[in-house]
Amino acid sequence: MNVMIRKLLVSNAGWAAFALRIPVGIIFFAHGAQKMLGLFGGNGLQNTAIWMESIGITPGLLMALMAGSAEFFGGLALIVGFVTRPVALALSFTMLVAIVAVHLPFGFFMSNNGYEFALALLAASVSLTFSGGGAVSFDNKLVKQSYIK
Repeated sequence: MNVMIRKLLVSNAGWAAFALRIPVGIIFFAHGAQKMLGLFGGNGLQNTAIWMESIGITPGLLMALMAGSAEFFGGLALIVGFVTRPVALALSFTMLVAIVAVHLPFGFFMSNNGYEFALALLAASVSLTFSGGGAVSFDNKLVKQSYIK
C-alpha cells in the first residue's frame, strides 16, 4: 500500500508544476468560494444549486456541493501541493462536466460564456494529474521526509 501511495505522491516535475499549481489553485479556490460561500460576487451554495437544477444538473444541491467542494478544497490542495494527482484528476472531471453541461452550447469564446476558460483549466488539471506536485509541494516533502516508505 505504501508503495502505491509513494508512486501517487512522488514527482520529478521540478519548479514547473509549482508555477502551474499556484495560479490554477487560486482560480479553483476562488470559483469554489463563489459556489460554496457566495464570496467574490458568487451566488452561494443554495443559489448555485437552484441554477444547476434549472439547467438540468440534478440533484442541484448535491451537484453544487460536489462542484463547489472540488473547486474550493481542490484549489487549496493544489496551492500547497497536497495529494496533487488525485485532486487534479477530480478537477479535470469537474471541468469536463462544466464544458459539456454548461459551456459547450455557447461555442468556444469566453466572452459568450463558451468553454475557452474551462478548457484551459482542464488542460492544466490534466497536466498536474500526470506531473504531480513537483519539487515544491507538500507531496514531495512527505516522500523526502520518508513518511511514506
